[in-house]
Amino acid sequence: MSGLRRFLGQPRSVFGAGFLVLLLLASLSAPLLTPYDPHSLEFDPFLSLSAQHWLGTTALGQDIFAQFIYGARLTLLVGAVAGLIATLLSVTFGLAAAYLGGPVDETINTLINVFLVLPGLPLVIVASAFLRGGGVWPVILVISFTGWAFGARVLRAQALALRERDFVQAAVVSGEGPGRIIFREMLPNMAGLIAANFFGAALYAVLSEAALSFIGVGDVSLVTWGTMLYWAQAKGALLQGAWWWVAMPGLGIALLGTSFALLNFAIDEISNPRLGGGKFRLPSLRRPAQAVAEGNPDALLSIRELNVGYLTPGPTVRAVRDVSLDVQPGELLGLAGESGCGKSTLAFAVTRLLDPPGAVLGGSVRLAEHDLLALSPEELRRVRWKEFSMVFQASMNVLNPVLKIREQVYDAMQAHGVTDKAKLDARSRDLFDLVGIQASYLDTYPHQLSGGMKQRVVIAIALALEPKLIVMDEPTTALDVVVQRQILQEINDVRRRLGISVIFITHDLSLLVEMSDRVAIMYAGEVVELAPAHQLYAHPAHPYTQQLMNSFPPMTGPRVRRSGIPGKPPSLSADIVGCPFFERCFTRMPGVCDVKPLQTFPVAEGQTAACFLYDPTVSAALKDHAVRDSALAAADLKGTDLQGEVSREPARSVNPN
Repeated sequence: MSGLRRFLGQPRSVFGAGFLVLLLLASLSAPLLTPYDPHSLEFDPFLSLSAQHWLGTTALGQDIFAQFIYGARLTLLVGAVAGLIATLLSVTFGLAAAYLGGPVDETINTLINVFLVLPGLPLVIVASAFLRGGGVWPVILVISFTGWAFGARVLRAQALALRERDFVQAAVVSGEGPGRIIFREMLPNMAGLIAANFFGAALYAVLSEAALSFIGVGDVSLVTWGTMLYWAQAKGALLQGAWWWVAMPGLGIALLGTSFALLNFAIDEISNPRLGGGKFRLPSLRRPAQAVAEGNPDALLSIRELNVGYLTPGPTVRAVRDVSLDVQPGELLGLAGESGCGKSTLAFAVTRLLDPPGAVLGGSVRLAEHDLLALSPEELRRVRWKEFSMVFQASMNVLNPVLKIREQVYDAMQAHGVTDKAKLDARSRDLFDLVGIQASYLDTYPHQLSGGMKQRVVIAIALALEPKLIVMDEPTTALDVVVQRQILQEINDVRRRLGISVIFITHDLSLLVEMSDRVAIMYAGEVVELAPAHQLYAHPAHPYTQQLMNSFPPMTGPRVRRSGIPGKPPSLSADIVGCPFFERCFTRMPGVCDVKPLQTFPVAEGQTAACFLYDPTVSAALKDHAVRDSALAAADLKGTDLQGEVSREPARSVNPN
């Protein structure tokens, strides 16, 4: 039903479907709309438009409106049936070639190439000439069997790309049969392309029938829009001033093609969730409408009360909730939290890279003197990469496989006015020296580099214009621990050398407390703790942070069983009252944590936590009771170590020094 609502909510889909349905109903109801037989010759020739004959009459005395309405029947039949047959052939041959591969692919590909080499319209004309006078079905078959090859080529290419995707490979490994993989895994991902192929083939069929009829090769005894054009030109309609005899079938074909195109756009948006931005109700923010508080004037980046959500037909998913953060010049701010807590959404919102259905719902983001959320696209283009840059998650895949590394390093600099070849080459060599790559690799292609080297290239590109800020979204996820450490050391060295600020996003809290100046912990879209890295390591304040820190296995001492944080995060589409960690927290205080509006409280110098344990208005007795319950629950969860002894000391796996 959501797909139908989206379909009906788009003006172009409504227009396309409306015209097609109106035409279909009119053709089926032709006897009710006109009392005249389209073949009847009972009227005078070339009668003008009148109440009796809405579109006048032909040179033979036939009613043109009756011919137009009845002609729509066969025209739609030719388009629908020929389009369906051609699409079935395209899908069958395209998927079979891509999935089966080997000799089957070679044979089908050769057949496709033969049909593509043959000229389409002359082939249709020759084939139709042998079947002339046999009615509409020979025309449909000829058009179908001459119009499938291009669609098969496109679908084969798409299916080949899907065949190598991870989810298809996983289905193969899990033992799914070819039929299930094709129909369950691949076809849904090709729905938009298949729809485009059908509408294209249907329009090709309508135009081919009209062309065949117009030149007299088709069966001109039938009543179609094509035969109307044939008789109009044969009887000199324009010379007689009967322009409507030509205009009506021509306009009908043009509107039919337009409706096909509009329907194809609509189906593509419905089948591809990434295209379905839509306009939905904006949720009310947690805080009442008010002016956004001013940020730290000394901060390079100042984020204030930022709210970001994903707009859906149902409730809006509030992925970032009232986040306020500052990043100082030259600082490395770590951002940590479990999957789905809003880290990447925050980064993409701050850098204005959030695609629909994501949207900034409130707040402000200021980088130096720039209000990033207020910049026009052209102003943003000038600021990006010069003032701030981004290193994406799995960013090794952002390198273009068909361009040399040199060209891709040059791109950002050329986009910002650096055109001198000597300067580009010198800067590229300096960048490669910064990230520890030999300059000779500038003239290689991405596939010739290892994963770690490609990651260094992407970081070099991010440093190309010496931006003030780099946002790194889990840039070392796909690398082994040795390469990770090398790259992170180089990032830290470059940061200190150039004075660049870095926002570093990762799941690895142990890594952050070792290399960051400060660490922000996110949970359910909110920053629940912010502290200097050494302070967070020594004295984590928020219960969520404490459990994250205790999840690291100890490097020395007795082996201790570890357990995950019980429960799951709250739904981000729901209104969260109180603390979002309430249901999973051992130190929760019912009647306080689940009722009072969440606030952030100071814990120590430079350290804050969004936890009511630090609320001075809550009684000390209630807090002590919650802490004792927490200690008992933690002991129960920690269990017995593998040597049969119970360890009750919190583990630490990293050394912040």
